[in-house]
Amino acid sequence: MNFVPTKLAGCYVIEPKIIQDERGYFMESFNEKTFQNGVGQVVHFVQDNQSFSTKGVLRGLHYQTGEHAQAKLVRVLQGEVLDVAVDIRPDSPTFGQYEAVLLSDENKKQFFVPRGFAHGFLVLSETATFFYKCDNFYNKESEGGIAFNDKTINIDWQFSLEDLIISEKDKVQPTIENAKKAW
Repeated sequence: MNFVPTKLAGCYVIEPKIIQDERGYFMESFNEKTFQNGVGQVVHFVQDNQSFSTKGVLRGLHYQTGEHAQAKLVRVLQGEVLDVAVDIRPDSPTFGQYEAVLLSDENKKQFFVPRGFAHGFLVLSETATFFYKCDNFYNKESEGGIAFNDKTINIDWQFSLEDLIISEKDKVQPTIENAKKAW
């Protein structure tokens, strides 16, 4: 596996080694020792999640706070998504900046999003199956979110915002500055 650091400290794009022949392909999608050496920290994943969505569905930007903060290792099993992490660490030099990564079943890349980041994704293909590992259990009371269209972050979703399919909860998320007041 190749661990490619991003401009946001702690976030990595992970490119697996793919062995392919006439039968198909094989890849190691996760190896705890290799992963921890690659990201330079000990992370123990405790929960796997999977979602299925159609083109134009935007999920996020979500995060967990306090003792329930979560790191995520995400990938796409089918389809293509634009995956986004936003640095919400108040003392970080990259606070409010984002990293966007194209994840697909074709490129088989993964994205590691450590604790201290809001996370979301947009489905670019007709459908997509999204899979992620979390290092902490979900806690509804610790959940927060940031507006996907926050102008101070200015995420280029590479999609017409008028055509997005968004949950009612995600339509009313606060800006990053308003969310910061609640931390």
